[in-house]
Amino acid sequence: MAPRPAWKGYLKLSLVSCAVELTGTTDHSEKVSFRIINRKTGNTVKRHYVDGVTGKPVEDDDEVKGYEIGDDEYLLIEEEEIDAVQIESSHTLSIEHFVDRADIPQIYFDTPYYVTPSDEVSEEAFAVIREAMARQKKAGIARIVLYRRERPVMIEPFDKGLLLTTLRYDKTVRKPDEIFGDLGKPKIDSELIDLATHIIDKKQAAFDPSGFEDRYESALLELIQAKQKGKKPPVVQAAERPANVVNLFDALKKSLAGDDEAGEDEPAASRGKKATASGSLTPKSAARAKSAAKPAKSKKTA
Repeated sequence: MAPRPAWKGYLKLSLVSCAVELTGTTDHSEKVSFRIINRKTGNTVKRHYVDGVTGKPVEDDDEVKGYEIGDDEYLLIEEEEIDAVQIESSHTLSIEHFVDRADIPQIYFDTPYYVTPSDEVSEEAFAVIREAMARQKKAGIARIVLYRRERPVMIEPFDKGLLLTTLRYDKTVRKPDEIFGDLGKPKIDSELIDLATHIIDKKQAAFDPSGFEDRYESALLELIQAKQKGKKPPVVQAAERPANVVNLFDALKKSLAGDDEAGEDEPAASRGKKATASGSLTPKSAARAKSAAKPAKSKKTA
């Protein structure tokens, strides 16, 4: 079953336009979910709105949105009145200007959507816009009304189509100085950085999202399956929480030694794909790293 588009309208570049639709990039259909059940009857529970003063249930036809204009005073707004509010970005993605994608800080990215032409007539214009953007290696900035809110968006070539990512408003993004402003700048031994860099080099690999697994959800499924079979839920030993490192150099040495031991179990071809740390260590720290990676020799007894 094809996913339902989140939005339908037009993509516009100057005087060129084409019909497009947005589709969510993620699928949550396989996610474990729970319903609220009445423990006594085993029946599902339904939620009802109740009057805040009388406590009596409110029928669906009597529910209406209200905008607070004073203490316990509300202006009633009908759904039809909200739906009637239309601006250009309600139906048209008009690209206002182009930017380098790298110029947009990651903290402004919100939700991604696939953009595709919605009919055959629009495919040529869509392809022209997409190819021109790909050739110039630029991302377009536009606006869209999505879920009753206008959002700034970034549009860029992606695979055979376009990828639209909603952007957060500047006023909603906490600035780094608010969080990092009080962090000091400790003096760091360059050899510690060399060792940490060496560990990073040894752990390099190609990005492969197919290896991602929701281990918490897997544990939930084990719990569910055990209860279905009338068995006791599996007892999982909680992982030991890490503590603050007291001796940083010693921790880095042990990490490096552990990585080397793990690397010995890998196929030679796999190890060859990883980036080497050539030239990343100073002679002194390289010698210390090499020494740390080797297992300690046992002392001979008399």
